[in-house]
Amino acid sequence: METIHSVAEVISNRDDLIQKVRHIGKTIAQPAAASVDSEARFPHEAIDALRQARLLSLYIPRQYGGDECSFSDLIAIAQTLSQYCASTAMIWAMHQIQVACLVHHEQNSPFFQQYLREIAERQLLLASATSEVGVGGDIRSSVAAVEQDGEGCRLFKKATTVSYGSYADGYLVTARRSPEAAPGDQVFVLLTRPTTQLEQTGTWNTFGMRGTCSPGFNITSTFPAEQVLSTSFADVAPLTMVPFSHLLWAACWQGIAIDAFSRARKFMQAKARQLRTTSLPGDGRLVEANSNLQLMRATLATAVQEYEDILRDPEHSAEKASDIGYSIRQNNVKTLASQLVIQVAQQALYICGMAGYKEDSPFSIGRHLRDAYSASLMISNDRLNTTNAALLLVHKEEE
Repeated sequence: METIHSVAEVISNRDDLIQKVRHIGKTIAQPAAASVDSEARFPHEAIDALRQARLLSLYIPRQYGGDECSFSDLIAIAQTLSQYCASTAMIWAMHQIQVACLVHHEQNSPFFQQYLREIAERQLLLASATSEVGVGGDIRSSVAAVEQDGEGCRLFKKATTVSYGSYADGYLVTARRSPEAAPGDQVFVLLTRPTTQLEQTGTWNTFGMRGTCSPGFNITSTFPAEQVLSTSFADVAPLTMVPFSHLLWAACWQGIAIDAFSRARKFMQAKARQLRTTSLPGDGRLVEANSNLQLMRATLATAVQEYEDILRDPEHSAEKASDIGYSIRQNNVKTLASQLVIQVAQQALYICGMAGYKEDSPFSIGRHLRDAYSASLMISNDRLNTTNAALLLVHKEEE
């Protein structure tokens, strides 16, 4: 990627981006957030605004019509957008994960070069289908397989969830390399909307993150072989899919925590002015929430820096991303962030009391808390902790 030499220019560019995102958040995403949540509907208004602002192609290199933003830029945007509508932020973040898989692994393919141009030109929205009936939640294993169909290929997959599947323009789908391949011998396949049939198999009436609209689908498609990524999913996952997911998700959860804390602090400030005092019963909870939020920020910042260092060393990036110690740290960032966002939101609820419990209050924390509870379920914390426990038995810490 082209290097921006001026630090001041980098800061200015990011500030401009964040201001653009804040404007969309304040004027479009936040006013619609209650409706998106209560009706469990796709946030059309916010996603359309992001399209019009060309914020779906930020990570795509300039040679394909994108903005070539850094990963830390994406983190800042996800954290900002989530302060206004977590569902919108999560949809945007999951789209960026799919884009990154193509940018990092398929720029040598003429087909994918052209598809990146199309994403940038048309501001296409990409989704993924990595979950599947019959694999017990293990995204590193597939029942579905790519099959030969004359000169092309075909695929049928029973996906347990496809976030915003009905509204996406394309899908990155995991499947076995062939019907004879082992469950873990997976490839990523790009399926375009015009050649893909979706049969919805469930509903999306959930506790939180209701606007992501993620029911199950039976996916059927016939497509050219060039739409199968040349890099195996086993190589895409550690370098791109996992770190992008864990860190962008953590940024979204941090945004939820920031807004919940902000509401609690404003509540305390209003109470202090009313009572003409600087000492209130919720002081300790506010301090604890602030400490947890600070821990979220520091943990994520360290992890983002480490990942960007890996991306800056392409000769050794695959090796570094597959390191056992790095895998443990990545999993820890995800599990810690998913726990802390709940703690911050809970403390904010306790501080605001009934004002936080009411859905129609300016201090309402209900949506924040319900969205936060999804965090530990997105790639289950129990599964990640089991994985980390096994890795810790074989990992040799540096002395």
